[in-house]
Amino acid sequence: MSDDLIGTPNESAADYFDVLITKALENLPPEFRAQLGSVAIVVDDYPTVHQLQATHSHGLFGIYEGIPRTAYGAEHVPYASKITLFRGPLEAYSPTPEALAANVEDTLFHEIAHHMGISDARLREFAEQRRREPRPPVR
Repeated sequence: MSDDLIGTPNESAADYFDVLITKALENLPPEFRAQLGSVAIVVDDYPTVHQLQATHSHGLFGIYEGIPRTAYGAEHVPYASKITLFRGPLEAYSPTPEALAANVEDTLFHEIAHHMGISDARLREFAEQRRREPRPPVR
C-alpha cells in the first residue's frame, strides 16, 4: 500500500483503517460531519452471526446500529449509535489500496446515510439516478 493511504510502513492494520476512515470523514460535507457527534465508528475483522442475521445478509462491509436522526426523540436516546466497518470483507473485495480507500469511503457514507434516516431502498434509487444522469467528460 502507498504511504499516503496508510501513513508509515510500520502502522498496524488497525491504524491504516483509522487513516482511511479519517480521510473519508474529511470528504464528508461539514453539515453531515456535524451530525456524527453521537456515533461511534469502529472497525471489526468480520461481522458476527447476529449482525448477518439481523440484516438477512451473507456478508457485510459495514453496519449501522442505532436510532436514525430522523426518528422522533433520537437526540434523547441514552446510548450512542454505532457504525462498524468490517476489515476482512473490505480488504478481500479491494484489489488495490486505492480500491480499498474508495470502498471504505463508500461503505462509511452508506452507513452514515442510515444514521441520517435514509433507507437502503432510497440509497438504491439515488445510485440508479446517478447512473442515468449524463456525466461531464473527464478532462
